[in-house]
Amino acid sequence: MAEFKRRTLTLSTGKQIKLYGNSIGIGKSLEVAEGYAPNIFACVSHDQDTKPGSAVANPHQLSAEEMYELADFSIRLWLDLKDNIRKYGINSTKVFNSDAVR
Repeated sequence: MAEFKRRTLTLSTGKQIKLYGNSIGIGKSLEVAEGYAPNIFACVSHDQDTKPGSAVANPHQLSAEEMYELADFSIRLWLDLKDNIRKYGINSTKVFNSDAVR
């Protein structure tokens, strides 16, 4: 199973991908990218000398139900990506949701 530590994504094959951001995301087009700013829901510190965890940042004031909905949306995109890769292979542009691509 993949692991994400110190901005490095390590896959079960041993391949390592150095990332500049702090997260990995998927868009409606099923394109995958790294994220830089945790700007929807995050664990933040008020003092740079302390570890993260001093407060929860929720600038859009999402409720628990809205967070579940966001999680379900993201999970569905990842599952669609897996299904499309199984169906079309890793080198086909059919993997992506053409309606959402730029």
